[in-house]
Amino acid sequence: MTAATFEIETDKNNNVTKDQHLKILFITRASLFNVRGGDTIQVIKTAEALQKANMTVDIKLCNEKNIDYSLYNLIHFFNIRHPADILLHIEQSKLPYVISTIYVDYTSTHKSTGIKNSILNLFGSNAQEYIKTVSKSITQGEKIISRNYLWMGHKRAVRKVLKNASLLLPNSENEYKRLLHSYGIEKKHVVIPNGADAGIFNYNQEEIRMKDRAMVLCVARIELIKNQLNLIKALNDTQFELYLVGDPAPNHIAYYNECKRISKPNIHFINAIPQEELVQYYKKARGHILPSWFETTGLSSLEALFCGCNIVVTKYGDTKDYFDPENCFFCDPGSVPSIREAVEKAAVHTTNTLYIDEVMDKYNWQQAAKKTIMAYQQVILNTKR
Repeated sequence: MTAATFEIETDKNNNVTKDQHLKILFITRASLFNVRGGDTIQVIKTAEALQKANMTVDIKLCNEKNIDYSLYNLIHFFNIRHPADILLHIEQSKLPYVISTIYVDYTSTHKSTGIKNSILNLFGSNAQEYIKTVSKSITQGEKIISRNYLWMGHKRAVRKVLKNASLLLPNSENEYKRLLHSYGIEKKHVVIPNGADAGIFNYNQEEIRMKDRAMVLCVARIELIKNQLNLIKALNDTQFELYLVGDPAPNHIAYYNECKRISKPNIHFINAIPQEELVQYYKKARGHILPSWFETTGLSSLEALFCGCNIVVTKYGDTKDYFDPENCFFCDPGSVPSIREAVEKAAVHTTNTLYIDEVMDKYNWQQAAKKTIMAYQQVILNTKR
């Protein structure tokens, strides 16, 4: 059931007019800024684009106290996988809310070896999430801000958050279908596709001609779900120079160390760098690969594509809603030969700049902001009624 859209009043520059000005509160996971991921970029860039369109947007972490909810028209939450971060604010604010669900399925990552993953494999996905949430609160001091989560359990908590939301904002139609299949809550929703910043990430024909065919990038936090270990196995001692750009996730240091241990001299590790510096790597590399066990989008894939890279993406998740198989390459993250073959094909593929232009027009933060504003307006209109 897709939410109906309607026209909102904007000026000639597509900005919201003064009489329709809204004040929005973003509430995100507590670690959004010190453990940065794709959702960090989505939150920041969405807020910036909304502010440029004359909206008021404040970003608060879920563990912040003494939030004055009365200042806002509605709340925008991110990450349905963290319902414990949402429940308390729903109860305290009494405001209408929307959710960018960013619904990632982590169960495939637990199929790897190790005692921890062997134990998790004994439980379903919701029980796994509950165990991880409680475990982090005990071993790492990540406070569970809603005590109700402890007795409700993960699945019931997610269902409650979904059921009471005014609108869901998945990043693709396939994401919504997965969410519906998992939790059985049919809700009005508006797809808000992810984007990249064309002001930073862009190409020109000369740069594409000068790209290094041997240079391959993987820009992602180093952790099990991003699957750098199998990527390294695929490209060790090959003609490719692989650059892994990203910091290790705090809970995946052992995985990071194993990646470094097996790496041959053609594998290079670079710590996370600002987007303005990252763009220089995208412009030099012929290919970019994100062989994750699961992706909703893969923001670095969009950034790389904008810079003229030929991209390889996982076949699992929602990537087929974003990327064209005639111009991008899909791999099986569990197959080292599949990863290597996809990289080899991308390295010799003629870059289609018409396709890149099409993607840049469709997947950018301005388009995301425009659709987000329409979603907000629908919620406010329904609330008034």
